[in-house]
Amino acid sequence: MNAQRERHVMGALALIFFALGSAHAWAQPAAWPARPVRVIVPFPPGGSTMESVVRLLTQDMPKSLGRQVIVENRPGAGTVIGVDAAAKSTDGHTFVGVANSYTVNQTLVKDLPYDTLKDLQPVVLMARTANVLAAHPSVSPGTLKDLIVYAKRNPGKLTYGSFGNGTTAHFAGEMLKTMAGIDMIHIPYKGQGPALLDLLAGNIDLMFGNLPDFLPHIRAGKLKAYGTTFLRRVAQASDIPTVAEQGYPGFETDSWYGILAAAATGKEAVARMNAEFNRGLTDTVLRNTLVERGLEPIGGTPEQFGGHIINEIAKYAQIVKVAKIKID
Repeated sequence: MNAQRERHVMGALALIFFALGSAHAWAQPAAWPARPVRVIVPFPPGGSTMESVVRLLTQDMPKSLGRQVIVENRPGAGTVIGVDAAAKSTDGHTFVGVANSYTVNQTLVKDLPYDTLKDLQPVVLMARTANVLAAHPSVSPGTLKDLIVYAKRNPGKLTYGSFGNGTTAHFAGEMLKTMAGIDMIHIPYKGQGPALLDLLAGNIDLMFGNLPDFLPHIRAGKLKAYGTTFLRRVAQASDIPTVAEQGYPGFETDSWYGILAAAATGKEAVARMNAEFNRGLTDTVLRNTLVERGLEPIGGTPEQFGGHIINEIAKYAQIVKVAKIKID
């Protein structure tokens, strides 16, 4: 083979190897994320503590992910619609925010369109907050003790709202009814926002709500507080006694907020989003913002959140059984 022909052959081989290498490179899966990331909030826009937590923690993610992060409200059916949309997603870039209702629905809702433990996987537990029992100022009793006395003398007269069947507001109301031996009428709403508006307007008497959303109205005198629902007082509202310390030891509820992904979502995506949320939860400014709003930042691994979900399912199944809670 002469030198000129050898150069032609080597050149042709180089082109072939270049083409094969390019084809191989194109065949490799793109690094995650390969498209915008979507986080579904299964509550109506506004009035949801979860939405504010998700938006706060995702606001800087486009910088580190290099992709847009879209927060999408998909309310309805006690969060079932939004959660189901995430469970059935196949793009590997869809996540969903969940709260206590996710674990409650396992027991309370018949014919769920998804399997709670098989169709979704945990990503991270973001935070939790206490609830607060608040009333419209027109409700005459001044303390929780007075309220219980009034309720016993007037069975079925008081109304309490919730942000839907099976939500923490609903469970807290039923727990108080059971422990105090009183009768109140449950008025479920499609989200905390609409329920809070009706409470402020005096259309319902009482409501257990998320402390961060209710506290500004309490401070402004538009609502009055009867008690918070952690076993210890909340630092941001230390002047409000707990329900437990007012004669109902063991009375404790909270609202927690976590992130799930479809079961088919890749491990790389789950690990990356877990890291992103944990980064936000340990950021001094973001963490302080959550604390100032009355939230307790948590974070941790997907496995830790998975264990929390299993424990919560068992806890709420017992409450449903004892309190005989059913969907209205």
